[in-house]
Amino acid sequence: MKKAFFSDWTINQWLAGLALILAAVAVFGNPYGGGKVTLPAKELALLVTDGADHVTVHELADWIIKQRSDYRLIDLRDAEAVASYYIPGADHVPLSALAEYPLLRNEKIVLYSEDEVHAAQAWILLKARGFQGVYTLEGGMQAWKDRILFPALPETARAEELEKARNISRFFGGSPREAGEETVAKKTVELPKVELPARTPGVPGKKKPREGC
Repeated sequence: MKKAFFSDWTINQWLAGLALILAAVAVFGNPYGGGKVTLPAKELALLVTDGADHVTVHELADWIIKQRSDYRLIDLRDAEAVASYYIPGADHVPLSALAEYPLLRNEKIVLYSEDEVHAAQAWILLKARGFQGVYTLEGGMQAWKDRILFPALPETARAEELEKARNISRFFGGSPREAGEETVAKKTVELPKVELPARTPGVPGKKKPREGC
């Protein structure tokens, strides 16, 4: 019963609940020990009201295609999920290890999980630890599959829109769905293999930390 209740929560409700938990942490102590945890209440209240800062899957796809290097992409899922497929360029950092992971405070950090719940938890944690440029991937991995790898191609779309969707899908090794075809969540699909140059074994898209504070 409880599981069904929580599954109906929106991302804003999850963030509001997590903000309350972190407010208690700020009052009663830091469970991680040593590291300072603060709660920027005014900023978090605004972001919870409007929704967490986010990056859309189309924005992220555009950054990857253009080979932008001014952000860090973090995959919060478990090792089995990452072994099946991950977004090119991502670092694998389970939520339990995020507090100790060597992130820089001047980085733009984009977090994603299968949906948005774990990403919201990670976003709140990093915000409370003073990281400013933190974003979640809107819709998580499921949105990436549905809109980038296997996008539906509506018959009413313009020719240039259809061609753009096809090109993006093929760039990442996917294939578009025709109008009326089932969503990825409702059918079994073969995910493309991800191959990146100079990859650290076992760590998707590992990047060398940049200098700075």
